[in-house]
Amino acid sequence: MWSQLTKKSVWFIGILFLSLNAYAGHHGMKKDIVDVAAGNENFSTLVAAVKAAGLVDTLKGDGPFTVFAPTNDAFAKLPEGTVEMLLKPENKDKLVAILTYHVVAGKVMAADVVKLSQAETVQGGTAMIKVMDGRVMIDNATVTGTDIKASNGVIHVIDTVLMPK
Repeated sequence: MWSQLTKKSVWFIGILFLSLNAYAGHHGMKKDIVDVAAGNENFSTLVAAVKAAGLVDTLKGDGPFTVFAPTNDAFAKLPEGTVEMLLKPENKDKLVAILTYHVVAGKVMAADVVKLSQAETVQGGTAMIKVMDGRVMIDNATVTGTDIKASNGVIHVIDTVLMPK
């Protein structure tokens, strides 16, 4: 009797687990932009900057957003001390301006990015887009990875931190 009860419990838990997974998959429940970035070690500097700027809740919002995400190597190309300076509380406004310049309202997949000549950023500026020698450029940054999907948008990887004009 105990083994039959255990079998039924395991069976019930298994069915419940499969049902919840099916429900979650059907309803598109997956990681948002912040969670996707936080799960990738190449974006640890970006995630730290998003936290310092107080933009986590915004980028966890409904969106949709398109984020041109600079890698740790992109941040490392900035002049020495720049990242540390930007992460200080007194420089929050400048950091917010830089980070929101990397965000476009709406979900713009790579196939659509290449059709654009510019994109209006959440910061209010305009990022120039061009295709050169088979590479997609956003201002002076090269897109090195595309269409990383999140529940509230998409991430495209870039090799240089964009600076608002």
